[in-house]
Amino acid sequence: MQDLIYKICRRETWEDACAAGRFDGAAIDLVDGYIHFSTSAQVRETAARHFAGQDDLVLIAVDAAALGGALHYEISRGGALFPHLYGPLPMAAVRWTEPLPLGPDGLPDFTGLAVP
Repeated sequence: MQDLIYKICRRETWEDACAAGRFDGAAIDLVDGYIHFSTSAQVRETAARHFAGQDDLVLIAVDAAALGGALHYEISRGGALFPHLYGPLPMAAVRWTEPLPLGPDGLPDFTGLAVP
């Protein structure tokens, strides 16, 4: 299991979650019934595939072990195992958040972020 997993979402969505003291997920998470995460090996492709051209994003790093049995690695795109959280994200599991700006190519730019 990965030490850190990552969530990308709109800054406003994250700020609302922080004010509420819990993150129940973005719109797609609520529809699917779980919070989508990516591993460090997956997060750049996730960003390019699902967040190209979107600005005002944040990258959230989460301690996977702190999520306990609510975190499941399930087969998704291309047969890869993606982390899915069944339940709200406890704020205590969040290790850091950083703005995720768009690069000149219109893709989220990870330059300078602590993602392996």
